[in-house]
Amino acid sequence: MGTLTVFNFMTLDGYFKGPNGDISWNSHGAEEGELAASALKSENTLLFGRVTYEHMASFWPTPDAIKNAPAIAGGMNRAEKVVFSRTLQKAEWSNTRLVSGNLEEEVRRMKQVPGKNMTVLGSGSIVTQLAQAGLVDGFELMVNPVALGDGTPIFKGLKERLNLKLTETRTFRSGVVLLCYQTVEKG
Repeated sequence: MGTLTVFNFMTLDGYFKGPNGDISWNSHGAEEGELAASALKSENTLLFGRVTYEHMASFWPTPDAIKNAPAIAGGMNRAEKVVFSRTLQKAEWSNTRLVSGNLEEEVRRMKQVPGKNMTVLGSGSIVTQLAQAGLVDGFELMVNPVALGDGTPIFKGLKERLNLKLTETRTFRSGVVLLCYQTVEKG
């Protein structure tokens, strides 16, 4: 059975986006880039909501991305990708499949494929839905040393407590801290 991990950047005060969708606060140095390039070698299927997909698709295939971050761009462009959207009409980024049906049903189906793991990048609204449905196996959160005071909380709309167990930490020279959690069964 496949696993589902969420990888997201967030502020110290729990936001994954600032006011008006601002993500300019995200410090992404060489160490973080090496982590991203290494993670893309896992060949996990990348899952996106529409907004994150459009942001990623507008950058990673560009000559600028390929020149400035070739390992990450190569991994992002080669990766199998699924975008969940009821409004997007087409997904033209290489290796992308558009799903407009039921998010939870599709992810449950995808998790049944042995050895096929998935990673959600960004995509706050689907993170909350999948977490609430008990479909997320783990979280990898890159906590940036910045507080915004306002924005979109990483678990906006979560209706039930989410129990997590810390499994790993890593501190980067930039001050960013990676916190890895495993979802703990309710009980």
